[in-house]
Parts: sequence; structure tokens; C-alpha cells
Amino acid sequence: MKNRTLLIKNALVLATMDGSGRHSPQSVPGALRPDDSRREIKGGDVYIEGPEIKKVGKGLKVKADTVIDASGCVVMPGMVNTHHHLYQTLTRNLPKVQDAELFDWLIYLYDIWKHVDPEAIYAGTQAGLGELLLTGCTTSSDHLYLFPEKNSGFFIDTQIAAAREVGMRFTATRGSMSRGRSKGGLPPDSVVQKEDFILKDCERLINKFHGREKFAMTNVAMAPCSPFSVTTELLKLTAGMAKKWGVRMHTHLAETKDEEAFCKKLFKMRPLEYMESVGWVEEGNAWFAHCVYINEAEAKRMGHTHTGVAHCPCSNLRLGSGIAPVPMFLRHNVPVGLGVDGSASNDSSNMLGEARQAMLVHRVGTGVKSMPARTALELATRGGAAVLGRKDIGSIEPGKAADIAVFDVSGIDFVGSQSDPLASLLFCGASHRAKYTIVNGEVVVKNGRLAKVNERKVTERANKAAARLYRRAGV
Repeated sequence: MKNRTLLIKNALVLATMDGSGRHSPQSVPGALRPDDSRREIKGGDVYIEGPEIKKVGKGLKVKADTVIDASGCVVMPGMVNTHHHLYQTLTRNLPKVQDAELFDWLIYLYDIWKHVDPEAIYAGTQAGLGELLLTGCTTSSDHLYLFPEKNSGFFIDTQIAAAREVGMRFTATRGSMSRGRSKGGLPPDSVVQKEDFILKDCERLINKFHGREKFAMTNVAMAPCSPFSVTTELLKLTAGMAKKWGVRMHTHLAETKDEEAFCKKLFKMRPLEYMESVGWVEEGNAWFAHCVYINEAEAKRMGHTHTGVAHCPCSNLRLGSGIAPVPMFLRHNVPVGLGVDGSASNDSSNMLGEARQAMLVHRVGTGVKSMPARTALELATRGGAAVLGRKDIGSIEPGKAADIAVFDVSGIDFVGSQSDPLASLLFCGASHRAKYTIVNGEVVVKNGRLAKVNERKVTERANKAAARLYRRAGV
């Protein structure tokens, strides 16, 4: 069967982010610079066959089944979201925790989340992934660690089905909690599980869903929730099994001062030191969310072991947790990607908005030059791909997956910004909606609307699921 073909032509700017230009000392390897002309092509074209980018250049003489005229648009690699909790899409903006810090926020919301069911998981996943697609994200991970006693056995399966329906490339992380309130943890005992059950389900999901082929649409990782919600034994077992099964590991780490105090009191170690002691900082197959409270010596160890960071600036500001030292991470070659984090600690799944926030927040304290727009976009694309261990996504070049975002910068909200259209995506604009989003060579957002599912029905379904969740929780 002949592969479908797609040609994107006449881009105002085609930002390939392929690592071919000069390196910037203040960014991840290969970060884009204004003078990297090989990587920012005015009037550029991309030719795609099936799921794969075949040609990149200017004035390509090819025929295609579908042609997208990108005049007036910036074309860039689809962004990669490295940390999320999609079920939280249903609990955005709750008044009682709008101004709460992390631990108080968690304690309140756990008593709502413990009522989630398969419908809530499906509806919340589709709504959150839909918003990500609409803002130019083509690959998302998700950290689902909440499993109530009833009807939660196939939560991850449900998420994967929802992701496939909307057309998102998806890394499902099988989260877990094994330290409930009765053992000094934060979550209710009704949502924690035994270590042997957790590991058996991880093995089931890896065997069933983890794609090891090029352009795999589904990956699976193992993801105990955090040092304060799982046992030391589970962390050690996870490290061993992840190595045996050849998958990645993920957890929250060093997000708040409270967590640091918790680790020092219970384990007599700082958070990263504790994770080193259980085998998580040695194989280069782990990434941590947040890492706000990491010092320079720890950053050096992370860089040496290629231990990644999911940087979540909106969530860290929303909860008052702090600002992760990303410029320091980049100096020490720590892999860094962006994460929108749970929609109850960000209230949005806006990937382009996250990149803008990353650009802005690091200008305070570390200097206005510490986070150029191109570096923020690099984190959102190639950086995220590196954190998830993917070599087939994150840039526009022959042989890579056809994951592409097209943003229209011809409107009134971009007036005066045409001297640098790529940077204008973060400095300007009244909307962060992509005109087109393409995943694996398939158009999943067309003219600013979801193309594979009915956006209105997805929204209605999620709102109904949220209302039912609130009723169960007595909110």
C-alpha cells in the first residue's frame, strides 16, 4: 500500500531545530541561534511520506496527496510534554486551593481524586491531550499514579485508547503510591497499592503497549509518585525492573522545601541523594519532574549520568514552589524538557504557553540573557525528546517522525514582529492555538480545530465527568 504524502510549503520561517548549527554555551547542545541559517529556512518546505519526513528545503519539486500552504506561518517541530497528570484536567481552578501550597493542595485534592473512575480518566485524558495538540504539542507523557480500590485496573489502558483516538504520540507512565496516610504518607490509604501488584501491572502494560520500533506511537515507563508517597523498597524494585525490561523511570523530585525537609527527616538525605541511594541516578534512564531544589554539585551528577528534568515553570509558580535552576542544568549538560504538569496545578495544558513562561521566568535572578526564546523552544522540542529517550522526534529533518506544528503569525496580534517570526511565537500573540498540528504524518489539528474528534463533544463529556466527580466528593 502506497504511503500518503504531505507537502508543507512556503513557510515564513521553517525552524528545523536539527542540531546542525553552532552551539550556545547557555543552552542545550545545538540550541538555535539567529544566525543558524541552515536551521531557519525562509520560504521553507517539508515533504512527508507516511509517518516520516523525507525532504526539507526550499522550493521542493515534489507532488503530494495533500498540500498545506504555510505562507505567513512559522513551521517548527511538534513540542514534547514531559510531565502531566491528565485526570487533573477535571479539577481545575477549585476555589479552596487556588492559593494553596503543594502539600495542602494535595491533601485537599486527594479526597476528590480518590473518586475517579474509568470515565473520568478517559474524558480528562482526551480533554487534556486535545488542548496540548491545539497548542502545537505532538508527544505527551502522563504520570497517572492514582488507583482507587474499585474499577482502576485498566486506567492506563483507558488513557492509551483516548490518546490514540485524538492522535497523540503518548508515553504512558504507570505511576504508583505505596505509602498512605497510615504509614506517614500524604495520600489516602484507599488509593495506594502493594509493591508486588504494582510491578505485575507494570510488566503487563510494558508487554502489551510499549513500542520499541521507530516512530512508536505508544511507550510505557515506570513512575512511582514521589519520595513521600512510596516506600524505599518500591523505588529499589522499580530501578531493577526498569533495567531488566528496558524502559525509563520517572517521578517527582525536589519540588518544594517541604519535600526536602521530609527527606532529611525520614531518610537523613537530600532528595537527589536519596534517589541515588535507591539506584535511580546511574543508568541514564530516569527523569525527574520539577527539581526546583537542586544544588550545583547535584546538577553535575545529573549531567554526568544523563538524568533528565521535566521543567514545569507554570506549576512551580502557581503553587509558589520556586524556580528550577534550568540555566545551571544546561551548563552541566543535564537533559531538560518542558512539562505543563497537572491541570489542577497549572489550570492549563497550553504547551506554547509553557515555553513562553520558561522564557520569561529565568530572566529574573539569572539575567535577561539566560533564556532566549530559541532556547525555550529548544527545551520544548529537542530537549523534551531527549528527556523521554526518543531519537526519532523533536526536530524537522529527513528520517525523523513527521511531528510538526504550524503557527499563523500574520494576524494583528503579531504586527511589528516580522523581524523575527520564530521568536514572535513566545513574545507576541493573543492565542496559542496552532493552525495545523501533524503527528506521525497525520493532520490532527486543522485550521485551529481538532481534526480526529469532535472538540465540542470532548468538552461536554469532560465537563459532565467533572460534575459527577464533584458530586461524589461532596464538593
